[in-house]
Amino acid sequence: MNTTGRVYRAPEKDYPFFGAFFIKRGEIMERRLRVVVIGAGIVGALIAREFTKYACDVCLLEQEIEAGWGVTKANSAIVHGGYDDEPATIRAKFCAQGNQMYDSLSKELNIDFQRTGSYVLAFSDEDILHLEGLLTQAKTNGVIGCRIDRRDEVLTRQPKLNKMMKAAFWCPSAGITEPWMIAMAAVESMQLNGGRFFPGNPVIGVDVDHKGAVRGVRTSQEFFHADIVVNASGLYADRITQMVGLDPLLLYPRKGEYILLDKKMGSIVSAVIFPVPTKQSKGILVVPTVDGGVLLGPTAEDLDQRCIEDTSTTRIGLERIKSLVHRLVPDIDESQTVKTFAGLRPETPLKDFVVGPTEIKGFFQAAAMRSPGLTSAPAIAKYMATEAVQEGIGIQLTSNPHFRPNVPKYIRTSEQSLTQWDELVAKDPRYGKMICVCNKITEGEIRDAIIRGARTVDGIKFRTRAGFGHCQGGFCLPKVVELLQRYGHIPMDQLTLRGKASALLSSEVRT
Repeated sequence: MNTTGRVYRAPEKDYPFFGAFFIKRGEIMERRLRVVVIGAGIVGALIAREFTKYACDVCLLEQEIEAGWGVTKANSAIVHGGYDDEPATIRAKFCAQGNQMYDSLSKELNIDFQRTGSYVLAFSDEDILHLEGLLTQAKTNGVIGCRIDRRDEVLTRQPKLNKMMKAAFWCPSAGITEPWMIAMAAVESMQLNGGRFFPGNPVIGVDVDHKGAVRGVRTSQEFFHADIVVNASGLYADRITQMVGLDPLLLYPRKGEYILLDKKMGSIVSAVIFPVPTKQSKGILVVPTVDGGVLLGPTAEDLDQRCIEDTSTTRIGLERIKSLVHRLVPDIDESQTVKTFAGLRPETPLKDFVVGPTEIKGFFQAAAMRSPGLTSAPAIAKYMATEAVQEGIGIQLTSNPHFRPNVPKYIRTSEQSLTQWDELVAKDPRYGKMICVCNKITEGEIRDAIIRGARTVDGIKFRTRAGFGHCQGGFCLPKVVELLQRYGHIPMDQLTLRGKASALLSSEVRT
């Protein structure tokens, strides 16, 4: 039984919908617009949150048991500057705008965000010509502060880079974050402002009436009446599009494999390091992470449309990463590998986002969120709840005067001074009981994560970083499981790693 939200029930049938009102016997009675967002990745979660800024009833549907576990969970976590997107594309329109929204967004959602800046390294005269093209494109896209630096200037700031480079393109506005935390915090913000979240609810149909307007969304469990449906379902967006009878949306998964290095390598770079990009991708990168590690990758392999859950890693892919990152940073030590993983993102032949209203009244697309979807997400959310709605159904939404933008910050004892930590422990001894030794995560932090929505081992991992350390949960897993039972009131036989077919126990053992 879903207990995280409740179904929004439509009024009686003799209240036909017209514009933003119900009409009965010539009497106009105001009522709130019903919005259903499909997909709780970073794009869908921010769109749902944006709609709660207005007089709307908002429901956010997600097939996974937690938010941010699709495309959002496994990517490079870079807030791009916006210089790499071809002018006049939808990507270019939203990327630079979204980048500039991250300062305020990170404060409101209390998520980690660092403007590290980024470099694109040039090793030949041909590469330098490409950097000059990026500089021109940056100006066209409205990205300020970019420049081309000489090798000596770059090495002064990043001494571990390859000394064979000739120059580098510098973008000061690029940054790093934790995408899954943005999605989770956006969902929490949406709920604080009256929105309802329905995880574990895969969509099986979108109803359209005889006039060509959306009527509601059917899931495996419930029916949600809707005036507006936003398709933000990531790799499944083509299937949702077909449900309303629109022409097929051509999507296919592009796999990116990654290597995560231990925090011992964390000081090797302090900015995002790119090679000169290709038509296929931005290349194999060296990326500092917000918690002090280093991420290498991704590869870029186009898969068949049927492979939307293939997150396997390959020897060929990982070896390719190792060979190419040394050209950027020769001193990288792969023996410090903590884990390898792969993520998928939706790609289209158009190489662009599909965003906005459609010919089905009330049905909106936020699809094909390839890179830089993470960066563009805040701007797309704002557009969706304002310009897109006005264009698609001719309504200007009324502001919600009670909207509260801020989400409480997660307490991280590892970021506290000893004095601050002592004060925390004096108030609650659970902040002094260590659970994850690698990342210094306490029982109090895990308790907080469960109270704020974690229902699985990975739900705790992504909120607190317990299990993200060198042992990858080898030592803390039994303790995390025990705390899930205690604070989440989840029976042992119902505990999962990440929902679906990931039960921690298969059967009882006789003693």
